[in-house]
Amino acid sequence: MENSLRLRFHSLGSRSQRYLSGLVKNYEIIEHTADIGIRVKGASLDRIFKNAALALFDMMADKHTSARSRRRVIRIKQTADTLEELFINWLNELISLSQTKEVIFTDFKINALDARTIEARGIAGDIADYYVHTEVKAATYHQLMLTKNRNGWQAEVIFDV
Repeated sequence: MENSLRLRFHSLGSRSQRYLSGLVKNYEIIEHTADIGIRVKGASLDRIFKNAALALFDMMADKHTSARSRRRVIRIKQTADTLEELFINWLNELISLSQTKEVIFTDFKINALDARTIEARGIAGDIADYYVHTEVKAATYHQLMLTKNRNGWQAEVIFDV
């Protein structure tokens, strides 16, 4: 790894566990020059997609109101030629939906997932109920890693901020 690449452990506190249900393992933030990334783990392919999405929105925003905001369910479908492309398409679609619909995603239900297609429902709250402290422009292919090992899956992805 380059000298400019630093790892910082991000501990999930009670806020994250309350609003980002389903992210069981901690994740690491990978700071990279002007960008930022995440390293996530998941026991299965659908968990790595879900955990990466939850980590993305945990990194982006904190809830600032105790009032329960109206939740929206947004259907998401993406296709790609490869699993890596599907992973990037998934994250970029979520970033785009977050910006255009002015929401922050707090949970996901993966309905179908294979190497070329994902169909899911995202649960989202109004962006006005959050402090957005990291504006993410896009997920990139730079240093992308999506691998399966004996413990499940691991992914590393760098975001353009």
